[in-house]
Amino acid sequence: MFKNRIGPDPHPEMTASPTTSAGNGCPDIWELESGDVAIIGVRKTSVLSPHLPSGAGCGPDEEIVVIPRSLLLNARDDILKL
Repeated sequence: MFKNRIGPDPHPEMTASPTTSAGNGCPDIWELESGDVAIIGVRKTSVLSPHLPSGAGCGPDEEIVVIPRSLLLNARDDILKL
């Protein structure tokens, strides 16, 4: 199911100085065997969904998750290889 981590392992960075309230589990980005991407982040649907731009929305089976900007930037090279 989970094929490859996208970007560097966030755990060493998180141990030194947590950047999110989910520091115990760590935000992460994974490529799945299907080619889809799974994001582990802080669930923020209830806070952010009322502020979604016109035309955007969450279905009943969807969540808005937030990851630190640095996690996405550190994964940039791996993302470009997908």
